[in-house]
Amino acid sequence: MAKGTQNRAKSRFIRTRTTGWRTRLALITLIVIGVVTVVVTNRFLTDRFTETTRNRAELRLALYSGNLLSELRRNAIVPQLLARDPALIGALNSGDFSQSTQRLISFVEEIGAASLMLLDRDGRTVAATDRNRLGENHRQAAYFVDSLRSNQTVFTVSEREAGGYSFVYTRRIDWQAETLGVIAVEVDLQKFERAWAGISDAVIVTDTTGRIILATEPRWRGLTEGEALQREPVDSAIERAIRATADWTSLPADAYVQGEAVMRMEGRVAFRGWRIASFTTYASVRERVNGVLALEIMGFAILLALAFYALSRKTALRMALFQRESAELRALNERLQREIAEREKMQGQLEVAEQTLAQSSKLAVLGEMSAAVSHELNQPLAAMKTYLAGAALLLRRNRPDEALSSFQRIDDLIERMGAITRQLKSYARKGGDTLTPVNMGDAVVSALSMMEPQLKRRKVRITRAIPDRPVMVLGDQVRIEQVIVNLLRNALDAIQGVEEPAIDILLAAGETATLTVRDNGHGIDDLEALFEPFYTTKQPGEGVGLGLAISSGIVNDLGGRLTARNASAGGAVFEIRLPILEDKEDKSHAAE
Repeated sequence: MAKGTQNRAKSRFIRTRTTGWRTRLALITLIVIGVVTVVVTNRFLTDRFTETTRNRAELRLALYSGNLLSELRRNAIVPQLLARDPALIGALNSGDFSQSTQRLISFVEEIGAASLMLLDRDGRTVAATDRNRLGENHRQAAYFVDSLRSNQTVFTVSEREAGGYSFVYTRRIDWQAETLGVIAVEVDLQKFERAWAGISDAVIVTDTTGRIILATEPRWRGLTEGEALQREPVDSAIERAIRATADWTSLPADAYVQGEAVMRMEGRVAFRGWRIASFTTYASVRERVNGVLALEIMGFAILLALAFYALSRKTALRMALFQRESAELRALNERLQREIAEREKMQGQLEVAEQTLAQSSKLAVLGEMSAAVSHELNQPLAAMKTYLAGAALLLRRNRPDEALSSFQRIDDLIERMGAITRQLKSYARKGGDTLTPVNMGDAVVSALSMMEPQLKRRKVRITRAIPDRPVMVLGDQVRIEQVIVNLLRNALDAIQGVEEPAIDILLAAGETATLTVRDNGHGIDDLEALFEPFYTTKQPGEGVGLGLAISSGIVNDLGGRLTARNASAGGAVFEIRLPILEDKEDKSHAAE
């Protein structure tokens, strides 16, 4: 019997060794398959996403080149037309330039150029859209000298004293075979730099000599591309190697901008041999590839964890069968401990992968913020445009003091736009801002002041009832004004077509601070979807449906509630309810 038991133990030992060898082989095979899959997937997706990024960069570059060429060609015909203007020719003949500057100002608004200047035959500025330049002498300027020597329109690129370059079209003004002066049209190409800086990582435009004349990086202007890229080089070869291997999903870089690997795309501008180039980082490629690789690694980690779990269960059964065989039991126990340690290691890797996925999901929120920024800045921009038009009219009527008031309002709106962008940047964080006491009455007055041009233009009757005593809440002044402006804007849209448009504003203080905005429009059709993002009844181009959704979120963050209903007499009613902030005097009176 002992011999039989010994034989059975021996056969079990052999089967155990065979099974353990097969298990290790299966695990090694699974790990090799996982590594090969990740490497192949990384190479395939990196090539694919990089090609997609290159194609998008090429399309953007073609669009930039087309816009630049269109702006240059559109302004090229302006000097030829202005050189034939009878009023300007008459002013140069008579020497009376009292109306010339005003005439150029009327032209520049229609043309869209940066500035217009009229120079006499001696190079003196006799009329200009920028009055500060009147009386300047351009006799030695290249564009003035070249214009006098040519009977065609001359294009000149010159460096400014304050930095950057000016782009000027000039043409000689002749009358009865006599040269009277020169008309100069400055083209505004800096607006493209500002637009490109918000979309691409870096864009440059070079002239025929290779000198950078337009760039999203101001310090690059006037340099060659090689000099610009060496402005902040990587310090040593070791650091370059570290940067090259820091992300193993990256392809070899075309160039380095501030030490960061970028892909370079170049195109041609069909104008005087100019060339345009863009530098795009591999950040988007890395994020997309790493997201897929994280999913694959997590999948293989789950398979390994399941394999280890099954193996541990099988090992536990063997331990019960061989509990009397101490030597084999100790060996099996040691192997089980090693496998448990490996499984814990894999679980740690799973947690890291899950954190990576959570971080990737946070990045998706940033896409929603661009639409919110566009919507929230439309209102201050519309008000600024109205104040600018009023200021121009007051200046033409020689009423500079009143015009200064409009400029002060524009300055306030600029401060407000900055505050809005700061609030929107913190919107994704959902907290962390410091709240302060806010007077709801002051917030209503400030919002009405901002909407004053639109209200006057629409001839809307405003009825407001605000208590004499301050109604204080704990919140943020700018965000509360933002909500009130959104409600006024919606009310204005709702009363379009109404014969006697009216908006009522009522502020009351009780258990809560309640602000009611009521209009006499046609009411609300769908109350349930009213506060959903991107829900709107406006025509395309008039709104994106984010105003009420953002306003509701702001009021909720401040501990209040924004509601809407249809009034019994017609029209819509919006109510903001916020927790009221009682001052110390009120508390003492209540105690007495």
